[in-house]
Amino acid sequence: MTITARRIAVLACLLPTPLLAEEPSDLPAWAAEPLDRAETVMSGWVDSSARRLDSLFGTPESLDIDNESYLRISQESLWQESEGFDTDLNLRFRLDLPTSKDRLRILIESDPEESLGTLDEQGTDARLSQRVENDNSILGLAKLDPADKRERWSYRYGAGIKLRLPIDPYVRVSGERQWQFADSPWQLNSNNRASWFNSDGYSARSSWSLTRPLDERRTLRSYTKFQWQEEEDTLEFSQRFDISRKLDDRSSLRNGLIMVGESLSDPHFNNYYLQSWYRRDIHRGILFMDLIPELHFPRDSDFDPRWAVTLRFELYLSKSIDSF
Repeated sequence: MTITARRIAVLACLLPTPLLAEEPSDLPAWAAEPLDRAETVMSGWVDSSARRLDSLFGTPESLDIDNESYLRISQESLWQESEGFDTDLNLRFRLDLPTSKDRLRILIESDPEESLGTLDEQGTDARLSQRVENDNSILGLAKLDPADKRERWSYRYGAGIKLRLPIDPYVRVSGERQWQFADSPWQLNSNNRASWFNSDGYSARSSWSLTRPLDERRTLRSYTKFQWQEEEDTLEFSQRFDISRKLDDRSSLRNGLIMVGESLSDPHFNNYYLQSWYRRDIHRGILFMDLIPELHFPRDSDFDPRWAVTLRFELYLSKSIDSF
């Protein structure tokens, strides 16, 4: 080896070596292996069940069409100042069956958007299981508009029943639109829905999100939501500002301010929240952990601050589903 080659070899040893790719799991092998086996069986069952049902109403192509079916099992523990601890095991599912060439779909879904209660009851979306009820599953047909929401409004029309007695029919229409401003990092998204349920009457809701990346890891978002329900007969609104940060390939942190209010004639805020939401992909995009501390300022207690902490583990069983 020449002197020059030796020098190059020595310098190469002194340089920092590239970091190895992070392992996609925090679990030890004795826990990861049975979880992987169970996920393979159960997610395969979810997907094959959707496709078998779909084949009854569609064509052989249903075996190759992408669908959005999933099963989500979560274990949640909540501590609230002055109220103590509460735990809950929660199951949510969506069976999406893309059937025919005219883009009709059969949909079986637990806890649709209309069953989540008032915006005040929904709070910050941290305590998902508090809003889940056993009789809120629906069975219906949905017609999808093939329009690209980046070009024009895309609509979805649906009708069906709640899976309970007495029969509770519903109809609803949804519209989505996305605007990407030219030569601008800002993106505006709108999602709107009008519904009628025989048991609950009419309702309408509209959400608008404005986002822009601050850098490669951080994103700023403003999220505005309006809701009206015939039973409540008042316009509710909420406003959220948050900055989300990608900590690494499997972790993210979102810090936000949330305000919830009501009334069109005399608008006022009823609740304020300061929230941090840490999310971790514990195992291969299957098992996730959420740690969510909040500081709550409710009007009904003269805006005295109250702490709350949510710890949740979620198991997603699906062929493809977003983690955050």
